Amino acid sequence: MAARKLAITGGRVIDPKQGFDGLADVLISGDVIEDVTSCSSMESYEDYEVVNASGKIVAPGFVDLHTHLRDPGQEWKETILSGTRAAAHGGFTTVCAMPNTDPVQDSAAVVDDVTRRASHYGLIRVLPIGAISKGQKGKHLSPMGELADAGVIGFSDDGNPVSDANLMRQALSYSVGLGLPIINHAEEKQIAAGGVMSAGRVATRLGLAGMPVEAESVMVSRDLDLADLEGARLHIPHISTIGSLIALRSAKERGVDVTAEVTPHHLTLNDDWVFGLHGDVPDAVGLEAYDTNTKVNPPLRSPDHVNAVIEALSEGLIDVIATDHAPHAVTDKACTYNEAAYGINVLETAFSSVFALVDAGKVSINRLIESLTSGPAGILNKDIGTLTKGYSADVAIIDLGKKWVVVPEKFESKSTNSPLSGLELKSRVIITIYRGEIVFSLAGHLPETHGADR
Repeated sequence: MAARKLAITGGRVIDPKQGFDGLADVLISGDVIEDVTSCSSMESYEDYEVVNASGKIVAPGFVDLHTHLRDPGQEWKETILSGTRAAAHGGFTTVCAMPNTDPVQDSAAVVDDVTRRASHYGLIRVLPIGAISKGQKGKHLSPMGELADAGVIGFSDDGNPVSDANLMRQALSYSVGLGLPIINHAEEKQIAAGGVMSAGRVATRLGLAGMPVEAESVMVSRDLDLADLEGARLHIPHISTIGSLIALRSAKERGVDVTAEVTPHHLTLNDDWVFGLHGDVPDAVGLEAYDTNTKVNPPLRSPDHVNAVIEALSEGLIDVIATDHAPHAVTDKACTYNEAAYGINVLETAFSSVFALVDAGKVSINRLIESLTSGPAGILNKDIGTLTKGYSADVAIIDLGKKWVVVPEKFESKSTNSPLSGLELKSRVIITIYRGEIVFSLAGHLPETHGADR
């Protein structure tokens, strides 16, 4: 049987890995990129299925280093099927699955189970992340070599920071021989002291316990020093404060092997959003004074920190954007701010929300696409995130002019915990192609299931 052939014609192709930005046709044969060539007549493609991308952006499929799929163990929030459907809807063709499942991904058996589930149910590529410590309890190291052999792409205890500096040092030391990064949630719990949002004016006005920004920057500085000591690879998740950026810049200048990510919400939302008015500040605070869908860890920061991370992403100090997609059931958010779960549903709004920074002239479109494609692919050391000939045919086609209103109830995700509900966004992924197959089309529907290892 002949391989399926696709021709994506007439689009503006942006492939940061190759430094390419121009009008071109992308040819796909089977599951790989056949060529990127100058635009040709339709007669040239009589053996191809043609996708007309005129007026659109054609980019490599997005790569997310930080996704919570909740599967196994919390399938009422998300499953590998629903999570990868949501990812495809947002232009992602690769997601890295955090280990805070039930059971935790701290053994080869659990990692193998996640891999099998992803193979059977996933629409796109799912790469597992192993736990740093057994049960993510921060007491004893997980069998890191065993996890590496099972295929994990790094190690993290996710929202449970490794507080024991000696254990963190051991993890970094072991990771060197495995060639994999350590990803430690940057929070010094004793400084955070039970805060539920960022300390400052908004927290004071709402009477909510504030978390000092130093809770993040102190842990970032510690981990950078330990990574320097051991010569290890460190990846800083969801960086969000000026102090952390100062430490990151210093570490990079002295040669520490470190990369960092920032989330769409830390780039585009500030702590005024906690009021639940899409960034507006109320004249008076009533009984319904906040939106629990804004509760996230690290918390939304004040505008000065937001502006700093935008500048850091634009210049490349922050390497990539990662979603920290954290779906939750309605009951996890239908409560007081103190009781609400941490996390935001992000996959389906990630590109569109950050595109507002491109529209505002704060980040270039090429830098945005780089931070979602070749940037994270490079951290993973995988041959993805590019339209290079012979590489996996993973493609996102984007209509930058398309406006749409966020309706979480229409998400492909099982969960609806987005603070962007009702907000009009500009730009939208309209087609996602994974390994040569269309797994999402805005004009059609996602397939019911799509084994990603076919």
